[in-house]
Amino acid sequence: MKKIVLLFSVLFSFIIACNTTKNLPKKPIESTIVKEIVIDSVLPDLEIKSNPTEDPKNIPNELPIYNATQTRYNDLMHTKLEVKPIWAKKHLQGKATLTFKPWFKPTDKLELDAKNMDITSVTINGKALKYDYDKLKLNISLDKTYTRNDQYVVVIDYVAKPDERASIGGSAAITQDKGLYFINPTGEDANKPTQLWTQGETESNSFWFPTIDKPFEKTTEEIYITVEDKYKTLSNGLLLSAKKNADGTRTDYWKLDKPHAPYLFMMAIGEYAVVKEKWENIELSYYVEPKFEKDAKAIFPYTPEILSFYSNITGLKYPWPKLGQVVVRDYVSGAMENTSAIIYGEYVQNHAKALVDVDVNEKVVAHEIFHHWFGDYVTCESWSNLTLNEGFANYSEYLWMEHKYGKDLADHHRMEEMNGYLQSAYGGMHDLINFKYADREQMFDAHSYNKGGLILHMLRRYLGDEVFFTSLKNYLNQHAYTDVEAHELRMAFEETSGEDLNWFFNQWFFSAGHPKITVSQKFDAATKKVELTLEQTQNPINNQPAIFELPLKVDIYLADGVKAERKLVRMNQRKQVFSFDVATAPIWINIDGDNDLLAEIDQKQDETTMAFIFRNAPGFTDKMNAINYLNSSTSDLAVKTMEKAMTEKAWPIRNEALVYSAQNNKNLNWDMVAKMATEDSRAQVRMNALRILGETGDKKFEPVFATALQNYKSSMEASTALGSLSKMNPTLALTKAKELESTDDEEIIIQICQLYHSNQPDIKNLPFIESKMKSMDSPNVVPVAMSYAKVIQVGDDAVLQKGITQLKSLAMNSNAGLSSRVAGMFGLNQLIDDYKMSFEKEKDEAKRKSLNANIENIAKVINEVKVNEKSEELKQLYQSQGF
Repeated sequence: MKKIVLLFSVLFSFIIACNTTKNLPKKPIESTIVKEIVIDSVLPDLEIKSNPTEDPKNIPNELPIYNATQTRYNDLMHTKLEVKPIWAKKHLQGKATLTFKPWFKPTDKLELDAKNMDITSVTINGKALKYDYDKLKLNISLDKTYTRNDQYVVVIDYVAKPDERASIGGSAAITQDKGLYFINPTGEDANKPTQLWTQGETESNSFWFPTIDKPFEKTTEEIYITVEDKYKTLSNGLLLSAKKNADGTRTDYWKLDKPHAPYLFMMAIGEYAVVKEKWENIELSYYVEPKFEKDAKAIFPYTPEILSFYSNITGLKYPWPKLGQVVVRDYVSGAMENTSAIIYGEYVQNHAKALVDVDVNEKVVAHEIFHHWFGDYVTCESWSNLTLNEGFANYSEYLWMEHKYGKDLADHHRMEEMNGYLQSAYGGMHDLINFKYADREQMFDAHSYNKGGLILHMLRRYLGDEVFFTSLKNYLNQHAYTDVEAHELRMAFEETSGEDLNWFFNQWFFSAGHPKITVSQKFDAATKKVELTLEQTQNPINNQPAIFELPLKVDIYLADGVKAERKLVRMNQRKQVFSFDVATAPIWINIDGDNDLLAEIDQKQDETTMAFIFRNAPGFTDKMNAINYLNSSTSDLAVKTMEKAMTEKAWPIRNEALVYSAQNNKNLNWDMVAKMATEDSRAQVRMNALRILGETGDKKFEPVFATALQNYKSSMEASTALGSLSKMNPTLALTKAKELESTDDEEIIIQICQLYHSNQPDIKNLPFIESKMKSMDSPNVVPVAMSYAKVIQVGDDAVLQKGITQLKSLAMNSNAGLSSRVAGMFGLNQLIDDYKMSFEKEKDEAKRKSLNANIENIAKVINEVKVNEKSEELKQLYQSQGF
């Protein structure tokens, strides 16, 4: 599963500064963490006692929390499902035919997970069985005692009712746990498709079929899905038949004859366009809404190449019979690696030009596809071992970026992942293999994902590529179609490398935290030796080691243009001193020469050293760290370094240097910036150059914006060019906006709407804004609704009242997506804020009275929306925003 920051945490920084045109879920914020971090709030080191439990008060009376893997009494061998959605009721009529054998001991009982269902019958060989059911567990008394040499088949008729619960669970990573989701089931919302889809992880598929809903379970699968003939279906495995029925329905028969975990079962139903191609004689199918049919391959980019790359590095060809990928509305997470049938949230679904140089899609596609080796083919035994799924999938993003774009951009991605982990760690740390969680959903965090991937990267760099990837091949072969725990991964690496790796796994997998290292150096001119002092300062609490054993690649830099001398050392003490022979005093010593270490390194530097690092460091991370250090300085050295950085090969460095130079370089080469605006190879750089040119107010750059609008390769640069043009020539910008009204690119639509409300608002533009507000259902609809709220204020009272009604309808439409409902509420609040501001400025009493009446009316509407809102997520959001 790929965690994406869904909707709200990214949406409102964007809304607060409502003139921006960035669609954050599609264009992540650039965030890096430099190695030279100084933390002011580090806790003091604790005294390490020889026996911390000597004081009787410290002796616990209870065992610590331990989430054990569930004991296995029966093994689910095969699952056959026959299902039919009852759209109007949000029910699923089902029949499950389940084949079992006792795990080892003889048994006459069977316990299944079956949540919130009506159980109609339970039979074996046509004979009714006795059972107890508490809406969570179905406990069945079998017709006799079975041994491990027997198989038996239980048939269960049921109706699943996932929406009919007192409360809906969920977490930050997976916002609901209904398992089965009906989207616009009766078609009330004309602007939203009718869909049905499932989300099984962690243990929610048992809301729509009875099973043993644990990650260790493995079962083959058949599923018959009966739907109206207008719908397409997707499920695991191959579509073997599609039979039309006399009542106008169709029954699709999907089969997967390789075992996989029940949480990986899926189905999706909707009116999709399906685009197909072949890879190695395996069908690849892309399910998108019809208007995105031509964009399907851009939405799921590089799928064939990713499959080839992963097959090569793992030594195992993609182990499933097909790969389907589908986009669904109102998804409760980022994406899900259901076996051979991946589900994505609608954030990935956009037109090709809106996806240019936006690497979110290819990273999430790479992530989910790699799960088909690590997660689906070999599955974590328990949620405590989740990183065996998610750590690998997280690291696959680095591997893909390295393969496709080179080490610089892969390292840029690693810096972002490191930053994400550190931000999480500041809020609390736990063992990577965590048996002490309070709720299994807590495992879906930046430890299981980011830290897991960063640790695999360290292991790869320590062992070398040949050993690392051979170990992965052996691990996959040894545990094909089974479940694993972390020790089995360790043993695979040990068997391949011949090395005892307990030291590595104990400190990184079975402990918490990461090293914090202070670095100091002292040069002795007489002996020509440099003394390097390293000290680990992390607190040895909550199972964080006092000492991490760290193989280090120490690079010693003596002069400009001279290759560093590398020394290999091993840090295995809390404080340790290393001495090296050198010809002259080192300018810089880099204790993490390849930037592989998961650590916070405190090494005091100055501008001269950081400029030296930029000039001489061979790797992206050190160069980027230098740029981040210098970007707060206006010194001549910093300015000159940034000028050089604007020509760097790696676009993130060019981009950072461009933004800095526009703010601090009084002699900036504006012709160079204009050239970057139209010719740079990366859309983000072109966009920033266009924005910076627009902020100058210099009309000589108008042709640059016109060229960008005429020849744009990506939506982000067209949107920015239009916004920049409006600052210099509003009339021409409005003309260009009219020419672009037919576009489907939402970033451009946002900019058009903002022009229509900011440059002499005209009621004539209201129909365009209203049509987009009603038809869009992504986070981009929020700024459109706010533009709508601005424009209705220039109309008469009838226009205003109609507008308030439209915004209220949007906010209270339970069939609409969360984005649309949020848009309606934010539009109403934009309206009331504007009227309050006008009220404060207005001196005329009659006008103040009219304004106050509007304020009171809108306040009543806002309160009605809040009172009737059922979504806890939206309630919390509205409260946090002070609505």
